Amino acid sequence: MVRLRGGVAAAAVLFAVSGCVEQTPGSVGQEGPQQTAAGGAALAAVDSLTVKGRAPKTGFERDRFGTAWADTDSNRCDTRDDILKRDLESVKFSDGKCKVSSGTLDPDPYTGKEVTFARGRSQVDIDHLVALSDAWQKGAQKWDASKRIALANDPLNLLAVDAGRNRSKGDGDTATWLPPNKGYRCTYVAAQVAVKKKYGLWVTGAEKDAMKRVLTGCPGQKLPSGGNPTRAPERFHAG
Repeated sequence: MVRLRGGVAAAAVLFAVSGCVEQTPGSVGQEGPQQTAAGGAALAAVDSLTVKGRAPKTGFERDRFGTAWADTDSNRCDTRDDILKRDLESVKFSDGKCKVSSGTLDPDPYTGKEVTFARGRSQVDIDHLVALSDAWQKGAQKWDASKRIALANDPLNLLAVDAGRNRSKGDGDTATWLPPNKGYRCTYVAAQVAVKKKYGLWVTGAEKDAMKRVLTGCPGQKLPSGGNPTRAPERFHAG
């Protein structure tokens, strides 16, 4: 069974649609951020997103979204390890239950290739499907700390991926970056739509057009839902 998880230069967007293959979202907590597919059609959901221009990046810092990989779900494991456990195969732990020491991403959703995770020399990153800088410029700068922390640690917005591809993405949105693995693009864009809808983030006109171009090629693609609440627990609210 091929595992599906959610989660290119601007010119590549022009030929993205032809490579889009309809995907079936994964089951709860097992295969990427698609906890359920109860949200209806992803293509229809694009029209529910507010369209505005990109705000300045002024004031953006990673710590405006809280300490990296906070344990917002109170399971005594940090968010990074939670996602590694969810997305990797053949997982091994250094502490018996929480701290992932090794595993295999098979396949990596962005390249379709197998990638090995080894703690300390990893070729695997945890990608924010909606980049935090992108979120900052499209509404998050006006939020309180608890909502930004929630977004940064929400499994719906997180995916284990090839480190090189994640870093090439930067803070790109659908209009400027898509996974090289064309068969994953519909799932990837549907997840971005879901996150932006859940948190009330807006999209630019170019971004909305790109989302619709991709999802038109897979009109049956479901909108993923689930993840964590949109407010972090009280103990994380300071800052």
